[in-house]
Amino acid sequence: MKHYETMLVLKPTLTDEEKDAIIENVKKVITDFGGEVAAVDNIGIRQLAYPIQKFERGHYYIVYYKAPAPAVVELERQLRYNEDVLRFMSVKYETKKDIARWEKMVADVQ
Repeated sequence: MKHYETMLVLKPTLTDEEKDAIIENVKKVITDFGGEVAAVDNIGIRQLAYPIQKFERGHYYIVYYKAPAPAVVELERQLRYNEDVLRFMSVKYETKKDIARWEKMVADVQ
C-alpha cells in the first residue's frame, strides 16, 4: 500500500456534526478498500487565497493514510460530488525520504 495525504477545505458554515460526518465518511471509504487511516489533522479555519463559492474562509483538514490506488480514486470521486467540500487535494508519497517525512508528520499530529 502507498502512503497518501488528502487535504480538504470544507465550508466554514458547517456544524461540528456535519464536519465530523464528512471526515468519518472519508475514513470509511479508505478502510472499506483495505486501507488504514494513520492520522487526521484538524488545522482549523483559515483565510482562502481567493473566494470560492462566495466563501472567503474555509475549514482545513489533512488526512494521512495508507491505501491501495482504487481507494484514492473512490475517495476523490465522492469528495468531488460533496457540496460541502470546497476543495481537496491528494498527494502520494513514494520515495524513502518522502515516506520518512510522512511518518514524521503523522507522529507530530498524534
